Amino acid sequence: MTDKEIISNFIREGETGEQRLGLELEHFILNEVQEGISFEVLSELIRRTGEKLGAKLTLTDGRVVGYETVDHSVSVEPACQFEISIAPFSTLARIEEVYREFRATWDPEFSRLGYIMVTKGLNPGVESGRIHPTELPLIPKNRYYFMDRYFRNKGRYGAHMMRASASTQVSLDYSSEEDMVRKLRLLTILSPVLMQLMENKSYPDSRLTEQGGKHLLRTQIWDDLDSDRTGFFPGAFEGQFGYEAYADLLLSRPLVVLTDGGNTTYAGGKTLPELLHLSDAADDPKRQKALVEHLMSMFFHHIRLKRYLEVRVADSVSIRKALGYAALLKGLLYSERNLVHLEKLLSGHLIAVEEAIFRTEIQGENAIIYSGKRVYAWARDLIRLAEEALPEEERIFLKELPIVGSKKVRTAG
Repeated sequence: MTDKEIISNFIREGETGEQRLGLELEHFILNEVQEGISFEVLSELIRRTGEKLGAKLTLTDGRVVGYETVDHSVSVEPACQFEISIAPFSTLARIEEVYREFRATWDPEFSRLGYIMVTKGLNPGVESGRIHPTELPLIPKNRYYFMDRYFRNKGRYGAHMMRASASTQVSLDYSSEEDMVRKLRLLTILSPVLMQLMENKSYPDSRLTEQGGKHLLRTQIWDDLDSDRTGFFPGAFEGQFGYEAYADLLLSRPLVVLTDGGNTTYAGGKTLPELLHLSDAADDPKRQKALVEHLMSMFFHHIRLKRYLEVRVADSVSIRKALGYAALLKGLLYSERNLVHLEKLLSGHLIAVEEAIFRTEIQGENAIIYSGKRVYAWARDLIRLAEEALPEEERIFLKELPIVGSKKVRTAG
């Protein structure tokens, strides 16, 4: 079996008739003067808490960096961002329950040491310009040291991405290759609206540069990071796009690091086939699966394909807003009626996506994008479509999306 076939089959194994949602939410752990918690303290807290919960501890390079339970896992990101990954569930209420239990466990631990969990798209100190992201230390993890080294020679914002950004990610199921392609394409076109809807800044007028827009700062960081692995997936709207096309790209672009058998080495800009072949691990399914997952983890497209679709366009936000966002995606992408409606409504707007994002970075919700409509008007209409498709008990989550209560939205025609 070729490497492309191994990757394609891995993705195909994600096909399911279920319609679940997974949620990942990153937090900054800051004290009253916005200083972050140290890795040593956080690692020890994770070890102690994980053991108390009876969870499986996650170690990297000999250090505790997370734990896994049945319904969620926690991990430490490059500069001590603290992430919860909630297992996929079919109801938003269950996702909320898991998150509330997580906070009930962790808030007292952090409070005891003078820290709180902060959800923002950018570290507030970096966003204000008070500190430079390079002043935030990386945790002692070889993968992050190598990534930091690599991104220094790429775009302008490698340090910002690794040390100062935090996101909300929602994962969606797909039932077939065709279903995956439909959803990925629609999510791509809808991304400017979703990005603005989920913007979470600390300071309204902050910018990354004097020339840059004051909206979608985290998006600006990712889009100027590394064209080999960020932005939107190239070729997604071509006729032959699917699992094999995705595999081709992963195999043809350079890796940053290679993790194999617990060892992480610098890839030096080489592609996976230049380093090893997945077929070499045919007699060790566990190793082969780990290699495929590692390969996928080295690419950070706004919409990422694994054994699910991972939507990566949102800033880190409060759980209520995150649930509103998940409800919106559920109502739009898990409704055949809405899928068909949006495909008709948005056909022909592919070439305008990048321009729509640029306009939104400058003008925010007032940016005029597809069909001459402003971002907030598109958001309003999408929310209404989702509301029609959601069960009654989940419509309430949509009210947490800020644009619902916007004066502009209520009065816009």
